[in-house]
Amino acid sequence: MTGIDDLPIRDELRGKSPYGAPQLDVPVRLNTNENPYPLPEPLVARIAERVTEAARHLNRYPDRDAVELRTELARYLSRTAGLEVGVAQVWAANGSNEVLQQLLQTFGGPGRTAIGFEPSYSMHALISRGTGTGWISGPRNADFTIDVDAARKAIAEHRPDVVFITSPNNPTGTAVDAETVLALHDAAQDARADTAGALVVVDEAYGEFSHRPSLLPLIEGRPRLVLSRTMSKAFGAAGLRLGYLAADPAVVDAVQLVRLPYHLSAITQATALAALEHTDTLLGYVEALKAERDRLVSELRTIGCEVTDSDANFVQFGRFEDAHAAWQGLLDRGVLVRDNGVPGWLRVTAGTPAENDAFLDAVRELMKETSA
Repeated sequence: MTGIDDLPIRDELRGKSPYGAPQLDVPVRLNTNENPYPLPEPLVARIAERVTEAARHLNRYPDRDAVELRTELARYLSRTAGLEVGVAQVWAANGSNEVLQQLLQTFGGPGRTAIGFEPSYSMHALISRGTGTGWISGPRNADFTIDVDAARKAIAEHRPDVVFITSPNNPTGTAVDAETVLALHDAAQDARADTAGALVVVDEAYGEFSHRPSLLPLIEGRPRLVLSRTMSKAFGAAGLRLGYLAADPAVVDAVQLVRLPYHLSAITQATALAALEHTDTLLGYVEALKAERDRLVSELRTIGCEVTDSDANFVQFGRFEDAHAAWQGLLDRGVLVRDNGVPGWLRVTAGTPAENDAFLDAVRELMKETSA
């Protein structure tokens, strides 16, 4: 049978693995950073109403520029993130991954490079390679914060065209302060001073879960700084696949050069608009999850685990001599967490109180077994 190596794929894709996490049928699934709470019934009913209306016009293409949706996203950001945002500053796509892909198609590509500070969201590197953009792995400190001086040196040395900063960071949960973002933004512009500059992308997919204020206000007066968000996490709409960015209007104009025609379906737009009508209810779930996340951090430390401070809806915990064996030990007890590839560490998503209790009980059993 023909295998991938028998096909004329691009050299930089050979030997790579697709992104993915195990989808196993177990009692407690806490491995993919999903919001554990189903959408409330009034929202489900409102989605049905909006989708029904959209379905009456499916013989026509959807709004190519998703103006109504972008207007409502701009209103949401203005209300919650501390900066007045206009529709011309917002762009939406099928998940934040497509937003990132469009940015790399526009500002990256063959002969250009992107840098991220790892461990971090693995799709930054995968999408970079998929768009023909060279990938550079930048440094982090032992506590998973960004080493600003080392990062500046890496930017000066490699002169990347795109810089990724993830806050809160996946898989570690660590947040990045505004001073660090500004330092790396300025370093990136200095490194590319002989060109039009470098694009700096702040990936704030888990921003609503952070103790810190959003980094969105930093885009003001910085036309090469972009903030990326998603409705998958805080809005509990992972199945919707809706991501968006906020940036200078010129960036929004630029990504439209590469977006596919009518890329957001009428059904997607209708569903997202319905969700935005229920923002207050959905953000109430976020507050509950933040409390559960903080409980996980506290109880894991009491059990004897080392835990990275988290501003996300997940917690990185360890350290295990054999992280994969620990992952399997929890799976054997009916709890699925994420073996995120960071040596000695695992990652658990904050679930419902009952799910978190089951997880903590499994960790206690595992710790007793391994210490016996």
